[in-house]
Amino acid sequence: MRSPRRTPLRTAAVLAGATAVLVLPVGAAFADSPAVPEPRVLPGVERPAADRPPITPPTAPSSKPARGYVTTARLADGSVAKIYEIGVGQVEADVFAGSTRLGTLAGRDGRPAYGQYNGLHITLYPNGTVSSWIEDAPKPQPQPKPQPKPEVVQESAARIVMPDGNVAEAVYGAHGDRVDLSTANGHRLGTIDLKDPNALNDGWMYKLVRDGRHVLKFVVIDVRSGGNSWVYDFDSGRLIERYTVATGK
Repeated sequence: MRSPRRTPLRTAAVLAGATAVLVLPVGAAFADSPAVPEPRVLPGVERPAADRPPITPPTAPSSKPARGYVTTARLADGSVAKIYEIGVGQVEADVFAGSTRLGTLAGRDGRPAYGQYNGLHITLYPNGTVSSWIEDAPKPQPQPKPQPKPEVVQESAARIVMPDGNVAEAVYGAHGDRVDLSTANGHRLGTIDLKDPNALNDGWMYKLVRDGRHVLKFVVIDVRSGGNSWVYDFDSGRLIERYTVATGK
């Protein structure tokens, strides 16, 4: 038969033991206890502000180097390229058509860069210069050299019907004085001038008489008759003298 008094004693012992545990120093109790895991944050439940570490946004260093303006060049189609230097052997060119930027060429490591737009071909060189050409552009046709206008020479001619039936035209003008000789039907016989002032044709002699550089008279001599002569004024073609050789008959 169980004794009814044991239950109160067992209960008292448990309580006494619990009391003994609670009176231990706080530090000793955490030292002997295993680390308690941090409470898990469930999805959708925000972590208490006191438990969140402060967030400092990272500052990303700028990776784009500074651009130094070099020059502006006009391209083959009339657009322009603004050229910038961004480092040793590194250049860039912004291509503009009016105020519209068409794009940027970038040359790196000392090598040229190439680009094209609507048939316009562009080359950007490491020294900051550009060249351009238009695809299928017609080659410029060589322009003919302007021909000098013919000089208007004022000349005047006096027409003389000579005693032998031939015709002489005494011409004076910018190219010098001369006499053009022809037959009555227009067949050309020749010309006499200051360089070659005499001519002989079928027994007749034609001769220029001059004073220095100027011709004064035109003389026709009938050699077969012994020297009968006719002297004409060069400017007007008018007969001014006549000489007849006496035959002695």
